[in-house]
Amino acid sequence: VQLVESGGGLVQPGGSLRLSCVLSESISSFNIVGWYRRTPGGLRDLVATITNNGYTNYKDSVKGRFTISEDNVKDTVYLQMNSLKPEDTAVYYCSAYQRGNYYWGQGTQVTVSS
Repeated sequence: VQLVESGGGLVQPGGSLRLSCVLSESISSFNIVGWYRRTPGGLRDLVATITNNGYTNYKDSVKGRFTISEDNVKDTVYLQMNSLKPEDTAVYYCSAYQRGNYYWGQGTQVTVSS
């Protein structure tokens, strides 16, 4: 299973970015897909997840600003990030869970700075 992220970059505070993650297998074959991030301090946090029945879960600090969605035709999961803050700066990783196994992408850097 391969996950390929894209969409990271440098953005000013208050700006927006959309991350994409293309899966090499049908997205419907995974129980949960989602996004995690590793901050400059080294901690890895869950950002948002979506189950195969559409249930979403978000880290408290991103609720109302970030939206996770998926496209079952393109086998792609998205993370729309609005009202970005400097504390959102991190490497963002796509993750997918299937039959007891977690799969990870290579990560994409998001930097929020003026």
